[in-house]
Amino acid sequence: MEETRVALIGIMVGNRDSVSKMNSILEAYGTYIVGRMGIPYHKRNISVISIVMDAPQDEISALSGKLGMLPNVSTKTIYAKMPSTAE
Repeated sequence: MEETRVALIGIMVGNRDSVSKMNSILEAYGTYIVGRMGIPYHKRNISVISIVMDAPQDEISALSGKLGMLPNVSTKTIYAKMPSTAE
């Protein structure tokens, strides 16, 4: 079994033009997504989304990279400092 990491991807969406493509990308990584929370911030006309993943490092990086290439979308990824739980 490949070792996985727990990560949080923070996403800021500047407008709704990229939402459909973003959701398609997230759906493709659904097997690795533990949870998702989105908060619309109407005062600033942005949405803030957090994605928690448990996935191999390359899958986390690939998802974050694909999302970050979308217009009006910014991402930042942080990783849990946890010991490996490989069985």
